[in-house]
Amino acid sequence: MNIAFTDDLELQNIQSRLQATDSEIRRIALLDLADIAEDEHTSLFIAALRDPAPAVRAEAARALEAFESDASVTGLIGLLDDSEAQVREAAAHSLSELKRPSSARLLLPHVTHPDAFVRASILRALRELRAEESAVPASAALDDPNSLVRREAIGVLGYLKHTAALLSLATLATCDPDAEVRRAATGALGLSDTDAILPALLAALNDQAWQVREEAATVLGKLRIQAASARLIASLQDSYWQVRLRTARSLGRLRSIDAVPKLIETLAHEISNLRKEAALALGEIGDMAALSALEHAQGDADPEVRKAARIAIAQVRGNQTA
Repeated sequence: MNIAFTDDLELQNIQSRLQATDSEIRRIALLDLADIAEDEHTSLFIAALRDPAPAVRAEAARALEAFESDASVTGLIGLLDDSEAQVREAAAHSLSELKRPSSARLLLPHVTHPDAFVRASILRALRELRAEESAVPASAALDDPNSLVRREAIGVLGYLKHTAALLSLATLATCDPDAEVRRAATGALGLSDTDAILPALLAALNDQAWQVREEAATVLGKLRIQAASARLIASLQDSYWQVRLRTARSLGRLRSIDAVPKLIETLAHEISNLRKEAALALGEIGDMAALSALEHAQGDADPEVRKAARIAIAQVRGNQTA
């Protein structure tokens, strides 16, 4: 690397170590450079992306997370094809941290790269940039044979709030063979409260994967879809407490009077987080029928449950005087 330096002795020392025969010395030199580097020193990290040692290339890729020049982005994209997994992963992570919208134009040509890891990494980076021009290639990637690519494409469309993709997302939420893709698509359906997505969300409440059921319960509450109340009440009996917790929270947001008896039962559940969420939901609903049970919950062994019960009691009483 024949880079011209200032007279700064520390930088001169780092330049010397970057040319050492020992790869670990070169790697440590990059760490030291990262502590003091300014934008004008980006070329040093870019040069290190071609180092013969994978650990050095990976360190350079990690350092470039802080520098978003075109040359840095182009160099990181090139490393997505590296022969070493640690290097590819470091480059992918740094690309996912990009914040400069103009970087999207450098990423977009690689969305159709033959390697699935590259496609997924590019989509992950585009997600954070929220560039409108990403919507078309991301929509096309919903049909990608690789599940990770499909999941990252969903992320792009979700961050863009691209409602034109809702029907495609609804299909993935119910039909994709990969549970993580179904979960991501279910979450992305929260973009809109159009009636067209309700069947998909209700179907997701019965998904074989509890993570999908949990996501569906969350989205139904977020969108405050009253028509889902009965199905959510049934989900209070889900075999996974995580699903029950999100369901209780959503029923509170829906202010579902019909859910009060089951939420009162949940106040006696052995898991304290569930008892707390049930109390908070009952407070949001504000039905006097829950007051006695909430007063009893003030003696709960868990201080968080006791606090939730006090808050809920104040809400119920306030609801009666409003």
